[in-house]
Amino acid sequence: MTSLFNIPPMPTRGGVLAIARRFGALAVIGAALSGCVAMGLDDVAKAPPQIPGKLLAEMSNKGMKAESPVLVRIFKQESELEVWKIDRTGRYALLKTYPMCRWSGKLGSKTKNGDRQAPEGFYHVSAGMLNPKSQYYVSFNLGYPNRLESALGYTGEALMVHGACSSSGCYALTDQGVGEIYSVVSKALASGQGTFQVQAYPFRMTPGNMALHKGDRNLPFWRTLKEGYDAFELTKQQPKVSVCGRRYVFNTEFESGEPRDPLAACPPAVTPPDSQLMAKIAAENQKVDAALAESKSMPVSAYIDGGMHSNFRALLKKNGADKLAASTSRIKYPVSRPDAALADPFQDVAKRTGAAAIADQPSEE
Repeated sequence: MTSLFNIPPMPTRGGVLAIARRFGALAVIGAALSGCVAMGLDDVAKAPPQIPGKLLAEMSNKGMKAESPVLVRIFKQESELEVWKIDRTGRYALLKTYPMCRWSGKLGSKTKNGDRQAPEGFYHVSAGMLNPKSQYYVSFNLGYPNRLESALGYTGEALMVHGACSSSGCYALTDQGVGEIYSVVSKALASGQGTFQVQAYPFRMTPGNMALHKGDRNLPFWRTLKEGYDAFELTKQQPKVSVCGRRYVFNTEFESGEPRDPLAACPPAVTPPDSQLMAKIAAENQKVDAALAESKSMPVSAYIDGGMHSNFRALLKKNGADKLAASTSRIKYPVSRPDAALADPFQDVAKRTGAAAIADQPSEE
């Protein structure tokens, strides 16, 4: 193969344009190594991806319509992203779970620009936050920092869900995976859903997983996230998210409307949240308390830098970074920090499966 730098003498006009495109692509890739940026490559994605026929058939089998609302959940520890849609019951049901090829940082919130952390929290994505010409094929912006994070002084921008297998604060799902996800969410937005909710978690918020991270300084924040997690798991309805008292508050209506200052104490509620739901969430909190009390605080190895789904880790180990890049990205975008991606901090921990341990009821496959 001719090297990029073996430029023949006096190239034709077409050759000059081709070379310029190749250098331009490398320049964009090089610039992106410092973060997940929103630049575009015009020749990477000519048209936005459409929902594949097989996925449309799966929707039909599950009583869903392509136009129906969508919700996304992300789990770092498991390196998985779930797409949920409203079905014929009027509640959300799981459409598909996608393995994540790469995310960076460690478990915990993103707090400042350049910390390589992928966000955790509740985000709402509108049509204007979709990018059909991302350097990582297609992408959507999570909207970090959200209102709470901005009020807390957290910094950073352009934190995406995108293709390829490279991350500097983003969630990377391969071009094929993100193409499907993009097609589903863009169809829902085009059909009248104003925004779709993204719930980004450190792990599946079971009492066992909470106990596994008993000594983590993020545990109080994660217990707040679990309230939203439980509200969705128990009702299969999107939780209403407010911010006040320096935290997320769920399914609550306030006397003066939505709280304006995320750092101020929460105003009086008009009516308390559903009492039966709150009782179930309280029962979940008791399970967490019991699990934490029984836990011997088993140490968990720290991440070298982020995570990778076990399926991709096996391919990386078997075939190497170059072949993995070629299989996950149309432009063979390099795998970020492949040596770190090979590390599995939970390899000695009993594998936990199932999307929700609430009442030991597994989610729909």
